[in-house]
Amino acid sequence: MLAIEGLHGWYGRSHVLQDVSLEVKQGEVVTLVGRNGAGKTTTLKAVMGLLGQCAGEVRFDGHRLLGMPAHRRFRLGLGYVPEHRAIVPGLTVLENIRLGLVSSPLRRRENEVIERIAATFPRLKQRLGQEGVTLSGGEQQMLAIARAMASDPKMVILDEPSEGIMPMLVEEMFALFLEMKKAGKTILLVEQNVELALQISDRAYVMDQGTIVHRAGAAEMLADAAMRERYCSV
Repeated sequence: MLAIEGLHGWYGRSHVLQDVSLEVKQGEVVTLVGRNGAGKTTTLKAVMGLLGQCAGEVRFDGHRLLGMPAHRRFRLGLGYVPEHRAIVPGLTVLENIRLGLVSSPLRRRENEVIERIAATFPRLKQRLGQEGVTLSGGEQQMLAIARAMASDPKMVILDEPSEGIMPMLVEEMFALFLEMKKAGKTILLVEQNVELALQISDRAYVMDQGTIVHRAGAAEMLADAAMRERYCSV
């Protein structure tokens, strides 16, 4: 479904992504592993059209993405939950969710979408009229995920979803990801809790200094003592 081949990316003159290649097949959960600054978030931004200068090949569902504006990538069925949530101040929970329907064919079925979101995220159902930025950190993360899921994307890209969230909500969130996987949703995940991420993943790629240095099945990586010691404590 997503294929990245020979991807290079720059921040100004800094060559931050160097020959990155990875694949996410339909229905898979794939985790991108690496220490801070390895290039994981930058890779996700390149896929979503949020990195200014890129070269190489990025294909999603048969479409070539490089050079395509971000809003068109969204219309192709890519959902994105950024690292710092990007909850819009001044908007309620409901209004933030509605942003996920902008340019979506599902906009005409807004009531149906909101009912689906409320059933999936019961914590948010009780707070639809509350300003989004007043939610707890974990609830804001749930809102960011709900907003990405509103358009029923073909694939969801998640960047550090558990960052700064209490353990109880992290468990709740990963239970949701597992349900998404069982429902056939495709997920590309960057997550600081590597061990938890690998437990729901099919495969994993390890990044270091802007390039892929290792790839393996998630179960294989969990069973590798050296890998666990190096990355699962990150």
